[in-house]
Amino acid sequence: MDKWKIEIKKRTDRILKRTDVRNVAIIAHVDHGKTTLVNEMLKQGGIFRDNQDVMDRVMDSGDIERERGITILAKNTSAFYNGVKINIVDTPGHADFGGEVERVLKMVNGVLVLVDACEGPMPQTRFVMQKALELNHKLIIVVNKIDRPDARLSEVQDEILELLFDLNANDDQIDSPIIFCSGRAGTASTDCNVQGTDLTPLFDAIINHFEPQEVDDCGPFQMLVSSIDYNEYVGRIGIGRIERGSIAVNQEVQTCNYNVSGKEVKGKLISIYQIEGLNRVATEQAKAGDIVCVSGLENISIGDTICSPSLVEPVPFVKISEPTVEMLFSVNDSPFAGKEGKFVTTRHLRDRLFKEMLKDVSLRVEETDSADSYRVCGRGEMHLSILIETMRRAGYEFQVGAPKVMYKKDGDTILEPMERLVVDVPEDKTGSVFSSMGVRKGELLQMENIGSRIRLEFKVPARGLFGYKSQFLTETRGEGVFNTLFYGYEEFKGEIERRTTGSLVAFETGEAVTYGLFNAQGRGQLFIGAGTQVYEGMVVGVSPKNEDISVNVCKKKHLTNTRASGSDDALRLETPKLMSLEEAMEFINDDEMLEVTPKNVRIRKKTLDTETRLKRKAKGLE
Repeated sequence: MDKWKIEIKKRTDRILKRTDVRNVAIIAHVDHGKTTLVNEMLKQGGIFRDNQDVMDRVMDSGDIERERGITILAKNTSAFYNGVKINIVDTPGHADFGGEVERVLKMVNGVLVLVDACEGPMPQTRFVMQKALELNHKLIIVVNKIDRPDARLSEVQDEILELLFDLNANDDQIDSPIIFCSGRAGTASTDCNVQGTDLTPLFDAIINHFEPQEVDDCGPFQMLVSSIDYNEYVGRIGIGRIERGSIAVNQEVQTCNYNVSGKEVKGKLISIYQIEGLNRVATEQAKAGDIVCVSGLENISIGDTICSPSLVEPVPFVKISEPTVEMLFSVNDSPFAGKEGKFVTTRHLRDRLFKEMLKDVSLRVEETDSADSYRVCGRGEMHLSILIETMRRAGYEFQVGAPKVMYKKDGDTILEPMERLVVDVPEDKTGSVFSSMGVRKGELLQMENIGSRIRLEFKVPARGLFGYKSQFLTETRGEGVFNTLFYGYEEFKGEIERRTTGSLVAFETGEAVTYGLFNAQGRGQLFIGAGTQVYEGMVVGVSPKNEDISVNVCKKKHLTNTRASGSDDALRLETPKLMSLEEAMEFINDDEMLEVTPKNVRIRKKTLDTETRLKRKAKGLE
C-alpha cells in the first residue's frame, strides 16, 4: 500500500468526537446586539456569580469600543451548559473590521447569525454570512430584539431565507434553525409568538445543531494562529484552535506558513492558556478542538501554523480582503511639535505602525521616499481613524494626510474601489440623497419600502463617500441610517469634486482673541474660540466660497482716547464648530494635513508660510 494511503488510514483510525466542547462565532451587522447577547450567555452560562455586578457589553473592553458602542477586535470567551464548554467568539460588525471576522471563522465549527427583528439582514450580514458559507459552516439564525415595538418577525424570516438562496447556501444551511431572542432581556424561544424565559432554547440549539468536532488528538500537533495578542512580559501570544494532536508546556515546535515559504522556524512553547469566561487560565496541556493562547514564539504572526517538528504541514489560511484606502502618516513638524506628545520621533512612529500591522491583518504599512513618512493602507476611513485615535491616546504625536483610495491597473485601464451604500431614510428625505449620489457618481441598485421609510441601495466610488456621512446626517436631520460594504473594483468613473468649500487660514502665530475672531466669523464658520493658541497656516474655520481666505484671529483692537479695551465685551461670538477626528479627516483637502496630539486635533496647511503657499498655488504646485 502507498505511504500516503497508510497515513490517511492511520489518521482515520485516530478520529474521535469532542462532545465536551463547541466552538461558535457570533456574526452580524453593526449594532444588531451581538455583544449584549454574549453578556447574557455568560451570565446564564455560569461565568458570573448570581450577586455579581456586571457592566453592560462586558466584552467591549477597549475604551474606544465602549465610547462608540462598537466592537473593533474579535474577542474570545466561553460559557458552560450541561457539562459542555461553549467557546464563543464575539466579532465586529463594521465593514472596516471585516478582516477580524474573516480570520476568526477559521477557529470555529458553527456560526450564530444575528439579525435585528426590525432592520432585517443588512450589508454586513450578507458579507459575514457569505464568508461563513464559503467555509461550509453550519448556521443558527438568531432573530434578536423581538421585543421591539416595530419588530417585523415574519418579513425578516422571509428576508433571511431570500439571502440564503441568493448566497447559494446548501440545503442544510437553508434549513438552519431559527431562534427568537431578546438579548437585553436574556430570553430565547423557538416560537416567534412566545418570548421565552431564558436562553435555554439557544443553548440547546448550539449543542444539538452544531455537531461535535471530529478531531485527531493522537496525531502530530498542528494549530493555525488566527489572532495575535501582546504582553510586555511574555511578548507575542498566538491564539487559535488546535487542529490536530495535543500540546504541552515546554514542547518543541516549528512554525510555517501556507502562503509564505521559508518561514520554518523552531521554538519552544513557554506557556499555554485556555479561555474560561473572561479570563485566561494557565494549563499544562491542551488537545485538538481546544481554543488556546500560547507564548514563547518570538516572531509568530497571524496565518502561521505551529506544528510538531515530526510533521511540518501548514494549514490553508483564508485570504484577507485587500485595503482600499490609504493615508500618509508623518512626523509632526508644526510650530507646536513636541509640546503635548510623549512619542514624537520617526523611530517611535515607525515602531508603533509596524507593531500594529502584526495584530491587524487588514492593515498595510509601507516605507516612502521620505524617511519621516509612512504609507498606511486600511479597509476604510473608520479603520484608519480607530488606529489614529488609539495611537494618540497612547501618547503619540504625528500628522496625517487626506485619505485617498487605492487604484489598480488592468492593462491600460485604471480601476477604482466601489462601495455598496445602503441608506434607510424617511420618505421625505430621499430627494437630498438622490441629489448627493448624482454628484458623487452613485448608481441606484435597489429601492424598497420598509414601513414609513425607504431603503436605498447604491453602487458608488469609495472616494465619493469621503466627507459624505456627516453631510448625510445633516441632510436627513439625524434620522437616516448609513451603511457601506466593499463592492469590488470597476473602471474609473471620472472626476468627483471632493469639497465645495474653502478654509479660513490663520495669518499669524499667537493667541486667538475675541476682536480677531469677531472679524473672522463674518467670512465663515469658525472651529476655534477665544484663548486658543494658533500658528500661521493653521486652519481655523471653513469658508462658504470655494477658496481659502487668510484671517488674523490674533488681531487686537488698537486703543485710543475714545476706545477702551472693555468694549470687546460687547462683541458676540458664534459657537465654534468643534471637529471630531472623523469629521476632520473627512474635511481636509489634498493640500492640508491633520496634526494629531494626545490633547488636540488641528487642521493645517502643508505649506504654513502664507506668502510661500500663495506662490506655490499660483504655479499650480498646490
